Amino acid sequence: MKKEVIRLLVGAVLLVSLSFYLGGCAQQKVDAGTSSHSPAVTVQPVDTPSTAASTATSTESLMSEGDIAAGQEESLDASSSEMNQADTILEGRSSGPMLPVYFDFDRFNIREDQKVRIENNAAFIKESHKSIRIEGNCDERGTNEYNMALGMRRANSSKKYLVNLGVDENLLGTISYGEEKPLNYGHDELAWSQNRRDDFVIIK
Repeated sequence: MKKEVIRLLVGAVLLVSLSFYLGGCAQQKVDAGTSSHSPAVTVQPVDTPSTAASTATSTESLMSEGDIAAGQEESLDASSSEMNQADTILEGRSSGPMLPVYFDFDRFNIREDQKVRIENNAAFIKESHKSIRIEGNCDERGTNEYNMALGMRRANSSKKYLVNLGVDENLLGTISYGEEKPLNYGHDELAWSQNRRDDFVIIK
């Protein structure tokens, strides 16, 4: 009888122990399951190096195209300016409204196509009574001494023509610069033709 009671007690103890053991395992499983469902974290998109590089490359490409277009436009403007400058006939250093008188190579006589200029200059001098300095100039060909003398002959030729037109000789002075004061520093016929001239400068 006692043995029967002891077996029952031992069985009860084992049953209780087993219940506690199973309850602990279930609690661990529930905790583990609960922790697996933690709140989701929102991750903001970040530009990767390749994306940033691609964006920078696109920006640089657009800027480069703009710079190239601007450079091409500037180049065209510069070329147009150079062409216009090459076609421009420079009008010496004469005081307005007077105009310079141009000469043929190694000549000092007044050309037919220049007479209207010197006649207009004469009309201005007679009306204004301004004192004028006639400046003779030459191109670079020839020696300095020769061109200095040629420049003076050109200045005197214009003075004589003005006096014949009725200008007071006392209002006219002459000087030669020879080849020392070129207006155009080129070395071709256009430059030379612009440097062979008399200028008419108001001095008072």
